[in-house]
Amino acid sequence: MKKYKRGYTAGVYDMFHIGHLNILKNAKNQCDFLIVAVTTDELCYQRKNKYPIIPFKERFEILKSIKYVDYVVSQKDMDKISAIKKFNCDVVFVGSDWKNSESWNELEKQLKKINVDVVYLQHTDGISSTILRNKITQKGKN
Repeated sequence: MKKYKRGYTAGVYDMFHIGHLNILKNAKNQCDFLIVAVTTDELCYQRKNKYPIIPFKERFEILKSIKYVDYVVSQKDMDKISAIKKFNCDVVFVGSDWKNSESWNELEKQLKKINVDVVYLQHTDGISSTILRNKITQKGKN
C-alpha cells in the first residue's frame, strides 16, 4: 500500500458513527497528515435540502478530538481542487459508495492533471447518518 504525505477528505459527519470512524482511520493509515473538511450547515442544506442534526461547531469539535485527524477545516463550497491545492495534498479519500459516480469520475480526471490520487475507502454497510435519521424519525411516530 502506498503511503501518502498529506491526505484530504470531506463530509458532513452528522451524528458521528462507526462508518465515519472507519473512513478516518483507514485514511490516516495511508497518509502522514490527514486534513478533514467538515461541511457547514449552510452547504449541507444547499446540497441536501436538510440541515444536519448536530450543529456545525459541534461536528467540527468532534472531528478535532479524533486521534486519526491532524487538522480540521470548514467546507463552505464544493471546490475540492482549490482546497487540495491550498493544503498541498497528494491524495483525496472518499467512500467507495462514490466510486464510478459522474461527479467523482470528473474530479478524478482533474486531480490526475495535478498529480493527486483518489483513494476509495470501503463504505461501512448498514450505517449512515441518513439511516440514523430515519430510525429516529420512525421511533418518533410510534
